Amino acid sequence: MNAKQGNLKIVLAGLLLAILMASMDNTIVATAMGTIVGELGGLDKFVWVTSAYMVAEMAGMPIFGKLSDMFGRKMFFVFGLVVFLIGSILCGTAESIIQLSIYRAIQGIGGGALIPIAFTIMFDTVPVEKRGKLGGLFGAVFGLSSIFGPLLGAYITDYINWHWVFYVNIPLGLLALAFIVFFYKESPVHAKQKIDWWGAVTLVGSIISLMFALELGGNKYEWGSGEILGLFIAFVLLFVAFILIERKAKDPIISFPMFKIRLFTTSNLLGLFSGMAFVTASVYIPIYIQGVLGGTATNSGLVLLPMMLGSVVSATTGGFLMNKLSYRSIMIVVTIILGAGVFFLTTLSPDTSRFLVTVYMILTGLGIGATFSVLSNAAIHHFEPAQRGSVNSTVSFIRSLGMTLGITIFGIIQRDEFSSKLKEIFAGQDQMVNNPTFNDPRVILAPEARAHIPAPVLDKIVGVLSASIAHTFMWALIPTVLAFVAALIMSKEQLKTSLENEMSNKKMEMKN
Repeated sequence: MNAKQGNLKIVLAGLLLAILMASMDNTIVATAMGTIVGELGGLDKFVWVTSAYMVAEMAGMPIFGKLSDMFGRKMFFVFGLVVFLIGSILCGTAESIIQLSIYRAIQGIGGGALIPIAFTIMFDTVPVEKRGKLGGLFGAVFGLSSIFGPLLGAYITDYINWHWVFYVNIPLGLLALAFIVFFYKESPVHAKQKIDWWGAVTLVGSIISLMFALELGGNKYEWGSGEILGLFIAFVLLFVAFILIERKAKDPIISFPMFKIRLFTTSNLLGLFSGMAFVTASVYIPIYIQGVLGGTATNSGLVLLPMMLGSVVSATTGGFLMNKLSYRSIMIVVTIILGAGVFFLTTLSPDTSRFLVTVYMILTGLGIGATFSVLSNAAIHHFEPAQRGSVNSTVSFIRSLGMTLGITIFGIIQRDEFSSKLKEIFAGQDQMVNNPTFNDPRVILAPEARAHIPAPVLDKIVGVLSASIAHTFMWALIPTVLAFVAALIMSKEQLKTSLENEMSNKKMEMKN
């Protein structure tokens, strides 16, 4: 499947726009949620706005990846773009939080097709010798979007209107759609396979159960409640059923034999663990700067600019190095840098200077950026073009799962640590302990809220918040170390051997 050389740059531009739009969507909406809830109401239901998108996106990734292998990339990429744009338009017209949640699910269905298929089209259209460079660019955009989203979301919400958080997708999406529809030409030859419907149903059901359990547990329902336990039980039963079905299916959605290839398995493990560590830094560094240092930044995007810079540099550098070094060598160095960044973040205190925090953020960004560009290339290394859709969708799915688990697990750790330390400091002062102002760290982020808290009390709360965040980063060292272990056990292939293999295959075809 190839785009003509003259059209290749336009096709790649369309893919980059789609990746930017889809991967940025959750972070850009998160910044506007306060304003949206204030206008639409439904504070007790706002979690569904994020959950609906993430559930639909994650459930769709493996399915659309498989379908693109069977019937072609272009069809499902265009489908994903159109559905995403329809969802965006509907979201902008929502008049209630329930409506918005339903429309976000429609958006998520489209998003589930965009990111994995975009990477797959890139691998199909770009010669192997250029994949490192282009993989670095794609990875940089993917990493950039996760941090740039809050900055853009805050600006649109403050100076335009929250509806445009969704409408901004329309010009980007239409441009990407035009580029792909008119300039991307693919081969009509695809793998003839049967659709694994039962596998799709059990996979979607298990993901929905797990995501809702993680999103609602500790928020709307207690972790030990019947609702949350029922969701976890449903997840286990459906996931076991999915595994049994996939082992017998002729053409499974996720082919378990793929995991027998060490490079593929370790690439997925690296994506899972590095995603957990990265999302923890993305969430809690802004809280630290605004809540502990009393920074004047009005949004997370501005606060995270140093980490964004490090991520872009690392993604681009990793892409170039793939032509010279093995994936394993790059990932070992990268995970060491990530480990150093997370370790230094465990030392955060109210006395840490803004300069040091910036250095720690740059290190963390350098430690994560290359994973966006290198791991996708490493994962497809041993697979034929007819399998690349499934491979890329699996990598994207597992990375998203890691980020979701990271937000949930480390969110629980930070919240429990913060609450328990406050109770120790204000022991016997029930009015203080039971006051929601002193139990929710988000409350003290706003300067107007801090101004009404007595200085001695504020100092104690800030100290506890700082300690709870450092404590959370201490736990985040676990997935960071596991990512390093996964890098150590990677096999030693590099992009050059993939090029040699493809050239060898072409020579064999010409001889035959």
